[in-house]
Amino acid sequence: MLLRVIISQNDIGRLRIENIPTSIEGLNLELRTNLGLTGGFILQFEDPDFNNHLCNLTYIKDLPVERATLKVLFTTDVDVSDSTLDTCSLPLVSSGDSVEWPNPFPVPQFSHDVELLLTQANLWHAKDGSVMVIPKGVKTDILDTLADVMSKISAYPEKRHYETVVKALVEKHPGLKDPGSEKGWQSWFYSLKFKLGNYRKKLCAAGCHEVVVNKRKGVEAKGSRHKKSKGEVNYCPDLPEGQSTDDMEEKRQPLEMEMPKKDPDHQLIEALMSDTFSQRRREILGDQPLITELKSRWPALFSERQIQAEFQRIVTTDLLSSFLDGLDGLAPTLLEVYKGASRTGKKPALKSILDCLEKDDTNERRRTAALLGLSHYMSGENQANVIRMCDAHGDTLEEAMKGMQVGLLIGYEGERDAFPQQIFNVAVVVEETIALHNLKDIHAEFQRITTIPLETAFMAQLDSHLPQLTSVFQNKGGVVGQKLAKHLAILQKVNVCMHCFIQIVIYSVEQFYEMYLSSTV
Repeated sequence: MLLRVIISQNDIGRLRIENIPTSIEGLNLELRTNLGLTGGFILQFEDPDFNNHLCNLTYIKDLPVERATLKVLFTTDVDVSDSTLDTCSLPLVSSGDSVEWPNPFPVPQFSHDVELLLTQANLWHAKDGSVMVIPKGVKTDILDTLADVMSKISAYPEKRHYETVVKALVEKHPGLKDPGSEKGWQSWFYSLKFKLGNYRKKLCAAGCHEVVVNKRKGVEAKGSRHKKSKGEVNYCPDLPEGQSTDDMEEKRQPLEMEMPKKDPDHQLIEALMSDTFSQRRREILGDQPLITELKSRWPALFSERQIQAEFQRIVTTDLLSSFLDGLDGLAPTLLEVYKGASRTGKKPALKSILDCLEKDDTNERRRTAALLGLSHYMSGENQANVIRMCDAHGDTLEEAMKGMQVGLLIGYEGERDAFPQQIFNVAVVVEETIALHNLKDIHAEFQRITTIPLETAFMAQLDSHLPQLTSVFQNKGGVVGQKLAKHLAILQKVNVCMHCFIQIVIYSVEQFYEMYLSSTV
């Protein structure tokens, strides 16, 4: 058996085993003997039944017979070395995955001589409260180790992340506390921040793509530039371990073939989009393609489902729920601001929005008013570059999108005031091109507003009224009865699908409604 063994990002071995072990323990022994692995670890393998995604190896018979790829995940009792530092204390994350910053932060184990000094310092602190006079070499070793571990989570930590790390450091090693400091870790905070800034220079020289993308160049280097962190637009992870751009391209091409299908395989799309995340970020940030080119190469990205998934991959936060929670929290304040601005008479559009809201003050309309009014408040009366209304019977699509770089295009029918009465479509426009449209999920909206699943509620009510409805339909005579008879005959078939069943019921109700309207004229 030929094995490819991934120990860490920079340590990938090749091992040939003549006699296949009969148990996981036997395989572990082979790895320890031939690759010199120490400490506790578990194994994962690329499962061909799941498109070679990693799965925990629990039975030796699950391994492919001739060749297999294994990944070693060290547990917390492992001895720290240069090759295993990235797996010993923190959750192992493949490159490209986005994870939340651990809290509390698991402080890694330092070099053996530093650990001996820290143990002694902790004993002194426990005895009389004294703190250690830290030699320069010891402090450098501690900061280097922390910076290395932190950079594997994010090359651009936020202030709260630094605080989490130094707080965990002095809690585990109280002998390192700052003398006379209230918090005990202020000097460590600034030292670590400075150290990680220098460490990013090493990462840039080594070719870390995220740091290279965010590096200041040319004229930009003279001014201050905010370093984008993991939760911001310039998050650009390296390619997964053992993968190349050619491998990423092989995984991208099936997406182009799958998306045009009438019923695409969403599970396959989700897996491929997750696997190619790092390559996609490289292209977007490095090449900065036009929206038309981006849609051509990554069509799956322009769907509501994948936009939310991509947001989750970057910031580990649910897009819709976080946006709505924030909007609901800010809407009352925004509406009060609009009221104050409309009293001056300089922003009549805001007054029109507020007047419409007074006629029907619901939570959904308050959200709409807060969003529509924001562009008027920020940019005056000309909000056309942000939100545009398009009359289905009076405007052409090209005219509606002309000059629009980024914004919303709302298609409506009939008359409208500040709020369109009949919206039939909402589209996101980027560079005069529709990037996303049909942003209406009736089931999701119904459940979000009422907390009740629409389909479940509808089917429950339909089941309760079905006997009476079918009895009325079957006993109906005349022209309507003749129309219904051929449709009701389909219900006698055993294998009729639920969709057809619902359509027949709806059609029957419509026929009764039309008959009622004609009789009242």
